[in-house]
Amino acid sequence: QVQLVESGGGLVQAGDSLRLSCTASGRTFNTLSVGWFRQAPGNEREFVAATLTINGIHYADSVRGRFTISRVSAKKTVYLLMNSLKPEDTAVYYCAAGARIRTVVSVTDYDYWGQGTQVTVSS
Repeated sequence: QVQLVESGGGLVQAGDSLRLSCTASGRTFNTLSVGWFRQAPGNEREFVAATLTINGIHYADSVRGRFTISRVSAKKTVYLLMNSLKPEDTAVYYCAAGARIRTVVSVTDYDYWGQGTQVTVSS
């Protein structure tokens, strides 16, 4: 079993940066692919970025060039560095992990989820 805990969210102004962390427990975490998703009120949960054990790193078009996902296996932690934040980035951000990733962007690919961390970007 894997448990995921997100941290690092907060209230910032447009143009600011935040770094989210996803820290895991469980021996198998380093064998799993990890993704970040977000969900704004009234919207479906959407893909943001993922680091896969095979086939590298992927980003949603809306964040490519502004967000960077990285992984420190020794710490069982995946980071999401978010630069040039916009009000439309406001959402609850979730970390997710899975063993068999088919589409990368689908929530059903991921077996484990954190509780989420709120990111609010004011204009």
